[in-house]
Amino acid sequence: MFQKSKELLARAQKTMPGGVNSPVRAFTSVGGSPPFIDSARGPRITDVDGNEYIDFVLTWGPAIVGHAHPRVVEACQKAVARGSSFGAPTKLEIELAEEIVDRAPGADVVRLVNSGTEACMTAIRVARGATGRDKIIKFEGCYHGHSDSFLIAAGSGATTLGVPNSPGVTKGTAKDTLLARFNDIASVEKLFDENKGEVAAIILEPVCGNTGCLPPQDDFLQKLRALCDDHGVVLIFDEVMTGFRIAKGGAAERYGITPDMYTFGKVVGGGFPLAAYAGREELMRHVAPDGPVYQAGTLSGNPVAVTAGLETLRLLDDDAYDHLEKTGARLEAGMKKIIEDTGYPLSTHRVGSMFSLFFTPESPVDHDDVKACDIERFNQFFHAMLRRGVYLAPSQFEAGFLSIDHDDAIIDEVLEKTADALDEVF
Repeated sequence: MFQKSKELLARAQKTMPGGVNSPVRAFTSVGGSPPFIDSARGPRITDVDGNEYIDFVLTWGPAIVGHAHPRVVEACQKAVARGSSFGAPTKLEIELAEEIVDRAPGADVVRLVNSGTEACMTAIRVARGATGRDKIIKFEGCYHGHSDSFLIAAGSGATTLGVPNSPGVTKGTAKDTLLARFNDIASVEKLFDENKGEVAAIILEPVCGNTGCLPPQDDFLQKLRALCDDHGVVLIFDEVMTGFRIAKGGAAERYGITPDMYTFGKVVGGGFPLAAYAGREELMRHVAPDGPVYQAGTLSGNPVAVTAGLETLRLLDDDAYDHLEKTGARLEAGMKKIIEDTGYPLSTHRVGSMFSLFFTPESPVDHDDVKACDIERFNQFFHAMLRRGVYLAPSQFEAGFLSIDHDDAIIDEVLEKTADALDEVF
């Protein structure tokens, strides 16, 4: 089934770490050999061995209008024919910035960059520059890219100073990153009490997507907003995953909470390497050349990526979001019915077109809850679904995604295959 993929992996391992250019692609957590993808269209991908899959990874979120959408392809072909990069301003950049400002509540000014990591890294630099403070608060299970400040694990408790969890991250960097628990406002209050006047920013995924799909509970976002207001702290929503996916205006619109700053990626680049950070005027005017906080990039705002992002966002009208919501609700209802009918120890979450099936009967609310899932059983399920032609994220700690090309027929087919796969592994 995967002979050509296995041969390519062996070849790739000679010249690339693990044979891949991003760790999760190596299937280390689930075991086995990853399929090497040859092509994709709409909601499906095809590997080099000719196996076709219904895709719920969607290049980890960006392909919200489906793979190789004709309008996006045509627009990008025209853009690259005019030149792939100029290192100079273009009208397209203005149009994309205006589209982001129009959609995201409270986003007055935008800077385009190349990756979500770069956007998050720079957002906290802006917050530190604007406040004159050094420390930031992040949450266990929230991923903000591989910048040193974010590769921090908790110590003996959620409110202790961070320690590096990757070689190459210095203790000096780690000491300024404080760890709190997602959906636990008391852990944040304790950090504020212990670090009075020292915290520049709180950064979080408003819907945690890198521990599976974990929505905020008990007005968690509202309480964070109030705490930040009380302490003069910049609230940053990392909407690299949720931005323009779970609503037209992302999580800020869906939950009615306006952050001080945003980071965007994935959907905003339409499948190309493009991201952005944005925020209130008074904060964003600290960025060079308007202010002293420096950030630059040779390929930032390159016209091909900007074109892909613009066309993707223009396709995401109210009808598109209605379709995503209805399709997501159909998938969620079907998953819940399977759990109810079988009694298998599972739970499921969905927010818009993001979803997860957790191998635990208790509905997870934070990173520790997901770590307590039956990971081995998930791994068996993953491979059972792969054999049935359904491509899921190869980790219990990753969310799944829907596109506008996933329709009722596909959802019903996947639910049938899910029930069959679960019967195999339980």
